[in-house]
Amino acid sequence: MRVYTVPIFRGVPIALCLEHWIANLYPVGWNPTPTRISNRKYPKLKEVDDVLGGSAAWENVDSTEETCPKCSHKRAFFMQIQTRSADEPMTTFYKCCNMQCGHRWRD
Repeated sequence: MRVYTVPIFRGVPIALCLEHWIANLYPVGWNPTPTRISNRKYPKLKEVDDVLGGSAAWENVDSTEETCPKCSHKRAFFMQIQTRSADEPMTTFYKCCNMQCGHRWRD
């Protein structure tokens, strides 16, 4: 087994130097107490635009017989948007016709 030494302490093994360093980190009699961070600054969140155009996009859309997965209402508004490349089918977005629910999902 090879013992590595520190050049400053000539011939003293590293383990002994680390013990000495750790032992002298805090002055004798000093009891570190945990401190609280009282001033936290959170970055401002960016405003997120509704991808589907917000509530105005759902004003003049058709409805169909699609069951809401949240409230089991039998009708839902729907609109189709091309979200992928042209060779992929259009994505159908649904919104529950029950005004108390208003759940949105896609198919």
